[in-house]
Amino acid sequence: RPNSVQATISLSNFGMLAGRFATPMVVPPQVAILGVGRIESRYLLSKKGKLKTRTVIPLSLSFDHRVLTGAEAARFLKGVIDNLS
Repeated sequence: RPNSVQATISLSNFGMLAGRFATPMVVPPQVAILGVGRIESRYLLSKKGKLKTRTVIPLSLSFDHRVLTGAEAARFLKGVIDNLS
């Protein structure tokens, strides 16, 4: 189709409905989909063993292994995490 735009990656905000993690489905011609879960406060242990409250955003990445390797997907996900930090 002339003048049509096709995405290669999409974002799914399933956290606004419910849930922490999901398995987003890749629908061609897309190559990957990043799912974002509900933002919540969680208790985590610090390196010194003290209890701290942190805000976390669960992320789920699905991708087409015919197009991307696991290393490429991991680097992409790390870039997303670094930018959100």
